[in-house]
Amino acid sequence: MGALLALVAGGCWGVGDFLGGLSSKRAHLLTVLLVSQTVGLAGLVAWVALLGEPFPGVVEVLPALGAGVAGFVGLGALYRGLAIGAMGIVAPISAAAPVIPLAVDLVRGSTPSATQWIGVALVLTGVAVVSREPTHGERRFALGAGLAALAALGFGFFFVMLDAASDESVPWAVLVARASGVLLVGVVALALAAPIRPSRAVLPALVGVGFFDTTANALIATATTTSAAGIVAVLSSIYPLVTIVLARVVLGERLSASRRAGGLVALTGAALVAAG
Repeated sequence: MGALLALVAGGCWGVGDFLGGLSSKRAHLLTVLLVSQTVGLAGLVAWVALLGEPFPGVVEVLPALGAGVAGFVGLGALYRGLAIGAMGIVAPISAAAPVIPLAVDLVRGSTPSATQWIGVALVLTGVAVVSREPTHGERRFALGAGLAALAALGFGFFFVMLDAASDESVPWAVLVARASGVLLVGVVALALAAPIRPSRAVLPALVGVGFFDTTANALIATATTTSAAGIVAVLSSIYPLVTIVLARVVLGERLSASRRAGGLVALTGAALVAAG
């Protein structure tokens, strides 16, 4: 059951990322983030209320505040990267996020396994192949590659801090992280006087982003209670593949053979890092 939940969660993340990137082509990035994350926050509030778990305490959930900030940076960079670049390039690069928790473990004295070192090498190789611009123009890297790398950093630190906050209560940790992210987006939107009211045409997609993202978070949290976290991380890492397939089917996006191979190498490396 845990494996099935992880696979479904990965699919939900993939659909949510595709809708988020697509919406960012049609609406202001802050509008996409604020509306979709608020929808997700409402879903998480309902989830926590349904579970009836007591609040673990302010100190216990403090790392979740940092997770919310990191998640905001990651999602913002990812959606913008998906909007301006090829989704088949941006999505695999963002999957390099597991390298960050691995590096944190290394600093803390936990030596990575041989499998994880191989995974890191594959991730770096795949990212280099996918992001490199093959033309001889002024641009040396593909559009969105830098944002995808920033998204990977944001997601990596999101997992690190969310893990620290989840010791007492996973639902409350996820809820606090999302609430802090929504608050941050709102403050930034007000400071920049950004338009935050979405058009009717894009609103259904934004609701879909919030729904799929929140559903994935809930499924992952549930899956880790019945299966090993490493297995859950590996199975849920299919999300870039879902985004790539949707970009191919819906948008007709095509990539060169070398970039398709590079994306596959990067995703394989991310899976090895998580599995280790």
